[in-house]
Amino acid sequence: MKSDIEIARETPLKPIAEIAQGLGISDEVMEPYGRYIAKLPLSLIDEEKIKKSRLILVTAITPTKAGIGKTTVSVGLALGMNRIGKKTMVALREPSLGPCFGMKGGAAGGGYAQVLPMDKINLHFTGDFHAITSAHNMIAALLDNYIYQHQAEGFAMREVLWKRVLDVNDRNLRYIVTGLGAKTNGVTAESGFDITPASEIMAILCLAQDEADLRRRIENILLGTTIEGKPFTVKDLGVAGAICVLLRDAIKPNLVQTTENTPAVVHGGPFANIAHGCNSVLATRMAMSLAPYVVTEGGFGADLGAEKFYDIKCRKSGLQPALTVLVATTQGLKMHGGVPVEAIKEPNMEGLREGVKNLDRHIRNLQGFGQTVVVCFNRFAADTDEEIAFCREHCAEMGIGFAVNNAFNEGGAGAEELARLVVDTIENKPSEPLKFAYADEDTIEQKALAVVQKVYGGKGVTFTPAAKKMLQKIEELGLSHYPICIAKTQFSFSADQKAYGVPEGFNIAIRDVVINQGSEFIVLIAGEILRMPGLPKVPQAEKIDIVNGEIEGLS
Repeated sequence: MKSDIEIARETPLKPIAEIAQGLGISDEVMEPYGRYIAKLPLSLIDEEKIKKSRLILVTAITPTKAGIGKTTVSVGLALGMNRIGKKTMVALREPSLGPCFGMKGGAAGGGYAQVLPMDKINLHFTGDFHAITSAHNMIAALLDNYIYQHQAEGFAMREVLWKRVLDVNDRNLRYIVTGLGAKTNGVTAESGFDITPASEIMAILCLAQDEADLRRRIENILLGTTIEGKPFTVKDLGVAGAICVLLRDAIKPNLVQTTENTPAVVHGGPFANIAHGCNSVLATRMAMSLAPYVVTEGGFGADLGAEKFYDIKCRKSGLQPALTVLVATTQGLKMHGGVPVEAIKEPNMEGLREGVKNLDRHIRNLQGFGQTVVVCFNRFAADTDEEIAFCREHCAEMGIGFAVNNAFNEGGAGAEELARLVVDTIENKPSEPLKFAYADEDTIEQKALAVVQKVYGGKGVTFTPAAKKMLQKIEELGLSHYPICIAKTQFSFSADQKAYGVPEGFNIAIRDVVINQGSEFIVLIAGEILRMPGLPKVPQAEKIDIVNGEIEGLS
């Protein structure tokens, strides 16, 4: 089969104006970024149309390092639904340069189920990530300057909480010292970098309801504590307006198209293992204003992406998914059934039987949120008919809808079975109103325990002295009503990335707490997870090149 980039190059694209016209958007309203990309103004968001639109969440079992294929399924499902006569859009996150040039590669779908132009989407796109990076680091620079310029007046910071960000995996920047050398170089201080998808500016952009809400949230960003023990925010710094200027275009969702020329909205890109893992609220609401069905996704497995989609994004926005699609693969199930990673492509029914316990846990979790669940079996070339039949029968015994997806190879035609299942389930057994894992009034410790016990299947939560200190600060600031965002490995229900399957009886150790006063949630950092990833021994960047004027190596 051809590579993703080859398929993308050979797919004839329609001018973006034609895609927009199909949605009832005039040339005067949209803002073209070249021939095949456009920004959409927030004025197109229509609350009455949103109420009538059906939102479908795509999530997954605990993934392997090769991934499960949620984006491919999300795009494929949208294609399949359009093929059976149901007007559908897909709303996705923007890819990050970090994994694109690191380990994972591109994130625009795959095979014949992609959003296009995939090279531009995977690289600089409309500059949203760069705007977020610049806005975040502008705050850092302005804060450092304020400290430097006002030190003679007795101003000083007891604690600076605001780091810098970069959309490149760079382990050498995790912990740094700034302001070394001459006094004119600034005040010497410890600092560090996170990756841009972990930026609070990214979270704010993805949760803001409109431009006014964006400004309010930026003003509320907690930068640190003054020498007098008072909180110091961006509002105190007096630069919220300047930061909003940098984000003026980035806040607008991006319109592109799929391999079958159906419209797609791509906007925002927080990771689910270190942030809240969902595309922007504005993008989702935009798509729901333009189509009666909208497919979106949560990052990594359902214990991360789906939980945060419900407990953070839906809690804050009022969105209610009509259905959740749980993606599974034989390779992922066999890994969770104890089959060595190097052997998961080989038939192994015993490993599959043991591995479906991971699937079952995710199903029960999603049902606990009030969701109707269907299982999408994402087919790979090595899968056998016996393996597929077993998974189908297993889901039937549980009373769970099951469909095979082959959109990677066949585009929308390969997702028609899934599309019919989704539409039929929404019409006959839609999800109940969401039941959150915890209440707003619970303490941060209670919220963490609820997620660990109800979603992860663990026993308890412990906090390091440093984390406990931050919990005390949260109480003092009156922020305990915020939802939580647990940052942990995506490869296990636990914080141990090698604990595959369905681990039980474990504790989650919270080693640090990050106060996101602007995005209005609390990040709990569990285990060894890092908010600035490193590069592998052989990064994907070594495979990316320009050959005869064409980009190669993106996938």
